[in-house]
Amino acid sequence: MASSKSSFLTFNHLTIYLILLLLSQSPQIHSTCRNFCNNIPINYPFSIDDGCGAPQYRHMLNCSATDLFFLTPSGNYKVQSIDYEKQTMTIFDPSMSTCSILQPHHDFKMSEIQSAIIPPTPDTVFVLVNCSIDSPVLNHYKSLCFNFSGHSCDELYGSCTSFKLFHLLSNSTPACCFTSYETVKYMSMDILDCTHYTSVYNTDRLEGVGPLDWLYGMKLSFSVPDTGCGRCAKSGGTCGFDVETEMSQCICSITSNSTRDCAGGREINFADSYRASSFPPLQLWYILALVAISYIIILR
Repeated sequence: MASSKSSFLTFNHLTIYLILLLLSQSPQIHSTCRNFCNNIPINYPFSIDDGCGAPQYRHMLNCSATDLFFLTPSGNYKVQSIDYEKQTMTIFDPSMSTCSILQPHHDFKMSEIQSAIIPPTPDTVFVLVNCSIDSPVLNHYKSLCFNFSGHSCDELYGSCTSFKLFHLLSNSTPACCFTSYETVKYMSMDILDCTHYTSVYNTDRLEGVGPLDWLYGMKLSFSVPDTGCGRCAKSGGTCGFDVETEMSQCICSITSNSTRDCAGGREINFADSYRASSFPPLQLWYILALVAISYIIILR
């Protein structure tokens, strides 16, 4: 009797050990995709967790304790809002000069994929300030400069505390240029020969509005990849992708992913599912066999 009890305890301990071992080696996936960063909703195609959202937007956002940031090759820009209906994101560059603050000059650069899928909107204007008379946008490429909503360089230098300095130093009105993102995309500030820049959005609404009340920052227009995310969301899943292959998938639970949608009353192709279970079938059968052996020992 003592021998049987000892054998039972040995097998019981072995079974528990193996279960814990297999649990530690089972594949791990996101149990959830965070859908908020502070007060800003994070929906498809964006994400702040790797494997969530659309792979095209991977690593573009970072959520800190206080702010959401849009990451680019030239720096991190604070996200002020995301409008999913209009498919726009408003960002602000903390290092950019505005009507009230003069900052050291630097370039605004986006990656190639960012320029393609989330570029600045047409109503976002880049203002090149304190430009040299030799600046290409004042000579060979002067067609790149345009007038927006009836505003002028004189108005900018006369109204803005930060830019008045250039007016005082030169005893005249330095040249400036209102231009589009395409200009700063292909030419750096050094090539443009302008010491500073600022950017303004919703310019089509700024007619008769002085520089002090302009909306400083950038509005980006994003596209939403058509990967069948609607079907996944309707089934109760979260749209994401495999972090290794970047193939789209529907995140259904902590242990199950699908290439299409979650069960939810629908037929699902488990042959195409990604990690349909946290236990591979062979390991599961091995555990069941050990449990059965333990019970046989008890009955002896």
